[in-house]
Amino acid sequence: MKRREFITLLGGAAAAWPLAARAQQPAMPIIGFLNGASSWEYARLAAVFRQGLAEAGYVEGRNVFIEYRWAEGHYDRLPSLAADLVRRQVAVIFANGPAVVAAKAATTTIPIVFATALDPVGSGLVASLSRPGGNLTGATSLLDEVGPKRLGLMYELSPAATAFAVLINPTFPSAETQSRDLAAAAHTLGLQLHVIHAATERDLDTVFAGLVRLRPGGLVICPDPFFSTRIEQLATLTLRHTLPAIYQSREFVAAGGLMSYGAGVPDTYRQAGIYVGRILKGEKAAGLPVQQVTKVELVINMKTAKALGLTFPITLLGRADEVVE
Repeated sequence: MKRREFITLLGGAAAAWPLAARAQQPAMPIIGFLNGASSWEYARLAAVFRQGLAEAGYVEGRNVFIEYRWAEGHYDRLPSLAADLVRRQVAVIFANGPAVVAAKAATTTIPIVFATALDPVGSGLVASLSRPGGNLTGATSLLDEVGPKRLGLMYELSPAATAFAVLINPTFPSAETQSRDLAAAAHTLGLQLHVIHAATERDLDTVFAGLVRLRPGGLVICPDPFFSTRIEQLATLTLRHTLPAIYQSREFVAAGGLMSYGAGVPDTYRQAGIYVGRILKGEKAAGLPVQQVTKVELVINMKTAKALGLTFPITLLGRADEVVE
């Protein structure tokens, strides 16, 4: 046998060995992990999901496999990624906000567990929170519901301002709801609201150049996995353009952003991991009530406030759960 042929055969055998070894092992369930963002930005949340899964008795590589599918912020890829997991006949699918819509459309039989900011009932994912019915259940936060509160906090910080801006990804499933709720809140406060759209990294630079011309009193960045993958870029842009901004999670503040207000997203991933484990043990998604994460946190970055020339009212500082100096 020629050396090249031998190496080729050896390489083929090495590639096939894990599949053969897997086939010889006791059958292990496979979880489909479907996410609209990227693996490197959501590594921490994926780890929290696995933590919840371990609490339910399943450890990746030991008694369960996980097939990961990441859309990298391109939500149009999600239907094909969901369809691929269905073809692979995974035992259960875990999906985040944008991904759960695609997963739901791809199968009515494979159980789906979600971690989302969407209103599960209003968006048609489940029949009710207590009795989901169908093949979906999971955990939801209050990220969309507290959007108007974020606008109120920005107004409290800059009460002399008459106009604010909101940044929304128009491809996010609840984009219309986010826009409607914030417009209603602005109307109640007697404020003008500029609704700005961005769905790609290139959009962000253009958007912020336009925001400088609008001169809003502040910016509300709506919850979205794409924005979560661009937290450092968003924090940098708000500082560069001297624009006070508020986001959903503490990571924005840690990256240099001014303020965050939102529910604990990691809690939804942990609870989803627990639910996936319970389903693997035989429970039905229809019988697992949707969990709601209700605790919200206000985090303020005083270093950024000084850089922006802002002074926080004592009443606002007093309500902060954490102040970063």
